[in-house]
Amino acid sequence: MILLLLIPVALPFAMPVLARRALDRLAPTAALWVLTCSTVVLAGSSLVALGAFVLTGLLEVPLFAALGELVHPLRTGSNVFVVPAAAFSVGALAVCLWTLVRTVVRQSRAFRAATSAADDRHTAGDLCVIDSPRPDAYALPGRPHRIVVTTGMLRSLSPDEREALFAHERAHNAGGHHYFLAAAELAAHCHPGLRAAGDAIRLAVERAADEAAAAAVGDRRLTARAIGRAALAVRAADSDRPSFAPAVGTGPVPQRVAALLSAPRLPHRAARWMAALLVACATLSLCASATGVIGFHHQVEVAQGEERD
Repeated sequence: MILLLLIPVALPFAMPVLARRALDRLAPTAALWVLTCSTVVLAGSSLVALGAFVLTGLLEVPLFAALGELVHPLRTGSNVFVVPAAAFSVGALAVCLWTLVRTVVRQSRAFRAATSAADDRHTAGDLCVIDSPRPDAYALPGRPHRIVVTTGMLRSLSPDEREALFAHERAHNAGGHHYFLAAAELAAHCHPGLRAAGDAIRLAVERAADEAAAAAVGDRRLTARAIGRAALAVRAADSDRPSFAPAVGTGPVPQRVAALLSAPRLPHRAARWMAALLVACATLSLCASATGVIGFHHQVEVAQGEERD
């Protein structure tokens, strides 16, 4: 049981390599879905495993063993390993909970501020223009979805480049990319190995929107030029938008521009294998955590005298 629970804790450390390869081999939208689903499953499985370690360690303490009505010793392995693992898991879960709560509070405040700022401005359809010399543009989720752009950004682009920028941001809202970004950020706080996966998901979000914008305006070179100029303008100034609001300046812009200037990637057998490998890792983590928890429950029942070997 203990060895099974180590698998969900260890597997996320393989995600940095897998995420990079997934971005290289998969189409942006496919990479976005596979990476996000795998990351969420890995994060949840690691939390379940840590929780099982905590319960195992608690039941080794006589007070909690009495509360659990254990009449036999819990057969979970040597205390030399179980107790330190439980103590580590308590600390890891505490840090995870604290960072998750802090992130949710901070992002909620940023979202309310951004929504209030957009509500105070006149909108033309889904476009909201904010009078500010600071260049910025992002897709703001909500009801309804809006595209927020500053006058500073509009002055930085030509009319054709503005249309490409608007198509990029509309693709974010149409694809529900804020859900992927929120899931990536929360998962990154659940396990340090998933931080690289979060960066890969953010890049996949932007690449998917880049491709959608190029298809909408019918000019990949124009889209690449608009993305490059807008990103350079945004990089010159800070932004207080929520991190789950997709923005044009996210990710390694030179890599995104190079991808737009090249031909769209065709499906390849290696892409299917890469997707299968990510799904297999997530499935293995989920099955290991579930089997470990079921085994722990069985050991508790045996220790309570409800079952006999």
